[in-house]
Amino acid sequence: MAAPPPNDGYGQYPPQQYGEQPQYPVDPAQQAYGSPASPPPPAAAQHGAEHGKKKKRAYAAQAFEVATGGNAVVGGQPAAAQYGIPQPAAPGFGGYPAQDAQQPAYGAPAAPYGAPQPAVPGVGGYQAPDPYYSQGAAPAAVGAAPGGVAGITAGIQSMGFGGQPQQPQQLPAQAARGPANQLYPTDLLNQPFNVAELELPPPPIVLPPNSSVTPSPDANCAPKYVRSTLNAVPTTHSLLKKSKLPFALVIQPYAALHDLDDPVPVVQDQVISRCRRCRSYINPFVTFLDHGHRWRCNMCNLTNDVPQAFDWDAAAQKSVDRWQRHELNHAVVEFVAPQEYMVRPPQPLVYLFLFDVSYAAVSTGLLATSARTILDSLDRIPNADRRTRLGFIAVDSSLHYFSVPRDTEENGETSMLVVSDLDEPFLPVPGELLVPLTECRQNIESFLNKLPEMFANNQNNGNCMGSALRAGHKLIAPLGGKITVLSSSLPNVGYGKLEMREDKKLLGTSKESGLLQTANSFYKSFAVECSKNQVSIDMFLFSSQYQDVASLSNLPRYTGGQTWFYPGWNAARPEDAVKFASEFSDYLSSEIGLEAVLRVRATTGLRMSTFYGNFFNRSSDLCAFPAFPRDQCYVVEVAIDENLTKNFVCLQTAVLHTTCNGERRIRVMTLALPTTTNLADVYASADQCAIATYFSHKAVEKALSNSLDAARDLPQQKLTELLQTFRKELGGGSMGGGLQFPSNLRGLPALCLGLTKHVGLRKSALIPSDIRSAALDQLSTLPLPLLMQYIYPRLYSLHDMPDNAGIPDPETSQIVLPPPMNLSSERFVPFGLYLIDDGQTQFLWVGRDAVPQLILDVFGVQERTQVAVGKGTLPELDNDFNERVRNVIAKSRDHKSKGVGSIIFPHLYIVREDGEPSLKLWAQTLLVDDRADQGMSFQQWMGMLREKVSN
Repeated sequence: MAAPPPNDGYGQYPPQQYGEQPQYPVDPAQQAYGSPASPPPPAAAQHGAEHGKKKKRAYAAQAFEVATGGNAVVGGQPAAAQYGIPQPAAPGFGGYPAQDAQQPAYGAPAAPYGAPQPAVPGVGGYQAPDPYYSQGAAPAAVGAAPGGVAGITAGIQSMGFGGQPQQPQQLPAQAARGPANQLYPTDLLNQPFNVAELELPPPPIVLPPNSSVTPSPDANCAPKYVRSTLNAVPTTHSLLKKSKLPFALVIQPYAALHDLDDPVPVVQDQVISRCRRCRSYINPFVTFLDHGHRWRCNMCNLTNDVPQAFDWDAAAQKSVDRWQRHELNHAVVEFVAPQEYMVRPPQPLVYLFLFDVSYAAVSTGLLATSARTILDSLDRIPNADRRTRLGFIAVDSSLHYFSVPRDTEENGETSMLVVSDLDEPFLPVPGELLVPLTECRQNIESFLNKLPEMFANNQNNGNCMGSALRAGHKLIAPLGGKITVLSSSLPNVGYGKLEMREDKKLLGTSKESGLLQTANSFYKSFAVECSKNQVSIDMFLFSSQYQDVASLSNLPRYTGGQTWFYPGWNAARPEDAVKFASEFSDYLSSEIGLEAVLRVRATTGLRMSTFYGNFFNRSSDLCAFPAFPRDQCYVVEVAIDENLTKNFVCLQTAVLHTTCNGERRIRVMTLALPTTTNLADVYASADQCAIATYFSHKAVEKALSNSLDAARDLPQQKLTELLQTFRKELGGGSMGGGLQFPSNLRGLPALCLGLTKHVGLRKSALIPSDIRSAALDQLSTLPLPLLMQYIYPRLYSLHDMPDNAGIPDPETSQIVLPPPMNLSSERFVPFGLYLIDDGQTQFLWVGRDAVPQLILDVFGVQERTQVAVGKGTLPELDNDFNERVRNVIAKSRDHKSKGVGSIIFPHLYIVREDGEPSLKLWAQTLLVDDRADQGMSFQQWMGMLREKVSN
């Protein structure tokens, strides 16, 4: 194992990679407490620190009693600090806790965080933050089960068709068109959002009564699969244009890496009823006619015959109850596809690993860690049908093929075949390079054990990865599958050769965008060729030098893959080895789809106009995925081409794919949305998180096709248009002072600010182009919940967390997190302990006046100066508070609990307020509300928006 490397620059800005530590210009308002230019901390905080110093007080680890007798304030600061003195909480707006009364509110120096407002009952079991989720014409229950409203259609009622479900109680009559969500304007300056609002569900989808054919609560698509930026659709293009709101879908077909974690109803009988004209799948929003023998398509209105086998169980040879069929009760279903959905027999799962074995990869431990992780994960690779195949190619300035024999052969030694001709690489023994995992298991294990030793003394600095990719494509193209690249250096020989083009003089200038473009056309043209042959490419990139992520990331972008970047990685650091091993093992275990296509169909009058995500757009509305990942989302922009005459519309996403276990399936997700002629209804039903996701994808497109300046300007421009439109069209200027906006969009300004200040977009001369390119990849692929956290990270106060935080909830057994706080250093006290988490990286912030008892209980050392800063882990100590802090960190890392599949295992960095300056400044860049690195503070941002709107 190589000797431990020098300080890695904390993983994101490694000094050996770019020559120096990043230095961010520090705004005086952001300097640490106690620096000459910084304002004094609040009086209560000063007193708390002095109190802690004077008495050196220790807390009772078992009691954690607060001044009110142990009762924490839900959603805000507890009545008393555990490591400091009590700080009173000011009243909040709409049920959310307020800022500390002594801290200025955004937008007005002396204004409180918000005037107290009575909380109203929530919808669907959620507590509403304010009246914007309350219902108007219909009771709140309408939103509790979107689409799952009464009964079957009137046509079948009049026919007396047997077996229909019992009608639930009828809801009060509504207007013929339009949602019941009401518009509640709010003043963004005096009633700013609380970050906890981002965890709320989107505004409810309120459909007219009898919209679905069964009363199932699952008749409409859940937001974890498909979210619309608008949960009430304008009936005309002119109304949509007038609103300035985007109309787009955020689609994530899978909510977990494995089916067991997110089961979806499966239609096994291969009876698939589709519209003859538009090819939509039968779903809960069709209409049955003619005694149930025919059904009318809810997309194009064509009448279709119901298949004879629809009401018949061929296996049991008996009739079945139609109303129990999954496709009529569930908006999200999977059909087992019959033969006509296959161009060829379902392909097996194929993984071809391309190992960089150059000196850089060997000396950092990448080769040994990769081989060991694959070895340990062989049982996790999906192989239920026993057809999974593996192949291995090692790459330096030559290609090293490995022929692994079957376990039954007498000579069980793996043979290595070296090819030095990089212009036209050939396959020496093509039939023996892709081997069945089941039949060669023992020899594969033996090979992986020996692989690091084969290249232990390799001094070759060459990397012909482009030629290796061509050879790998030639090898697996007849079958299709995954090429997994593990590379630690820049491809510098053969096809796709890249040059060192990083120029620090260009960073932060208008010419920086050129560094984000592909340097060699090979990486785009080859990716398209791979897509045609059902070959997907994933890139795992590790480098202490420039690696041209901008060029290499094109391979996953057009083949349904992903790019993972580990700057300054070295296996000699246990944290680096654990992170990669954890993520790579989960990657190998993921139940991906193969040879997939995605298409979105919609009600007549709607058209899918633009698609965003990692895939190849094969035709105007067909997205091709050689492999379909489970941890990415896609955005589809919707155009209104014709006036909509129905009182609700439907949008249906279908993913035809082969499961990794060899079964051809179609996953269908049907979303129904009400229509409206009222602009207020459109704004009242807009989904701020879906809109921010759309803006993120648009901004990445701008950055890659236009310029970073254009990408940065986009969120500000779009947000200004929305504020101006609301003021002009909906009386936003006559509803009092300040800056008026709907309550359900109150978080959008903070999300847009977070996007413009994100490492992928923000203006800075200190962000290497590899870091920026990798961040842009994440901004355009992360599932919505993780993207929101990536744009606007979570901040938790740990030193005074409520008594129930960090321990399992008695009912759910899930660890309870402390209430999140808005991202401002004003929330910090010098004796505090805080966790900042953007989903990719975690920072544990230790205040400069943290009391010794806290330091002892959390870190197991006597003095704060003994706390090791940088990448690390918390020790497991025998006290309650240490366990609770570790639980909070682990829970915040747990993406499964957020309803998404992700392999990401965030690093933890320990930051002392009086410690390493560059690490501290990196952590502070996540405090979106503060001014830093040429980016304005939230208060300045809101002031600028107000000025633009007023003018």
